[in-house]
Amino acid sequence: RGHRRDVDRIVDAGIDDLVAQHISRARACRVLGRSRATHYRHRQPPRLGPPAPKPRSHRAFTDTERDQVLEVLNSERFCDLAPAQVWAILLDEGRYIASTSTMYRILREHHQVRERRRQARHPARVKPELMADAPNQVWSWDITKLAGPHKWNWFHCYVILDIYSRLAVGWLVAPNESDALAEQLIEATCDAHHITRAQLHLHSDNGPSMTSKKVAQLLADLGVTRSLSRPHVSNDNPFSESQFKTLKHSPRFPERFNSLAHARTFTDAFFEHYNHHHRHSGIGYHTPADVHTGRPHQIRTDSQHVLDNAYAANPQRFRQRPTAPKIPDITWINEPEPKLSHTP
Repeated sequence: RGHRRDVDRIVDAGIDDLVAQHISRARACRVLGRSRATHYRHRQPPRLGPPAPKPRSHRAFTDTERDQVLEVLNSERFCDLAPAQVWAILLDEGRYIASTSTMYRILREHHQVRERRRQARHPARVKPELMADAPNQVWSWDITKLAGPHKWNWFHCYVILDIYSRLAVGWLVAPNESDALAEQLIEATCDAHHITRAQLHLHSDNGPSMTSKKVAQLLADLGVTRSLSRPHVSNDNPFSESQFKTLKHSPRFPERFNSLAHARTFTDAFFEHYNHHHRHSGIGYHTPADVHTGRPHQIRTDSQHVLDNAYAANPQRFRQRPTAPKIPDITWINEPEPKLSHTP
């Protein structure tokens, strides 16, 4: 580094000598291979400490004038008015103390630019973390719209889904969204699956039917724990949203339903196929009905036997011994992140 400084000093001295011989500084820099910016930077004395403060403009308000503006804005007459209104009122009276932007700048310097009304501050909604390792522990439900025969005409499809088995345990199609209909569906579905108190968590988003007093009271009477998604979080109810996508991407899903009866007939046929014939990737390509009734372990044993026979007959066709897919042991809504262990 010291050698580099010596070289820089020699080059700078050479440039100064050429300039003394009436050669332009730009040409001298080109001859000696030095950038003009670097040369001028070397000519400046080293800057120690923070940069010097920007000099105050001669047009700026004096401290006395700034205090006078602040006194006017905080006076009893103008304390509840915006600076633009104060500026207009004073102008009508033949007075001018400062521009609107200057008034705001002075108020900002004194931390007086803020919302004057009291703002409601709600605590952050806790992220729902629900776990199921067997059917009928956690259900997810939601409502989606089905296009009716005319523009702006919609039918509403209510669906309750078991997140462990993916079984649609209850559904209905109605001409409108109603907390009374939601209450009837939830109560009938709990009765059909013999839900006991403190057995079930029912998860949903924050729709009007989900947060209604009727539904909340029903769940309390049934001993079902209610769980709600966080506001403005689109992936807090993933199982119901995924199931609706499967419904609406069905090859036979119509662009519009001719009538309410048509919509009910279609959804009944769809959920019959979905529950008993649809192979779901999230449950090892078993059907929801098989998982819900506890049959996947026997089915997987039989499938593994078939794969073992295929491997024994032609092992050269496989890179490794094939295994039948299995269902996850636990299904989560918002699985918590693993905690890092701090080892000494």
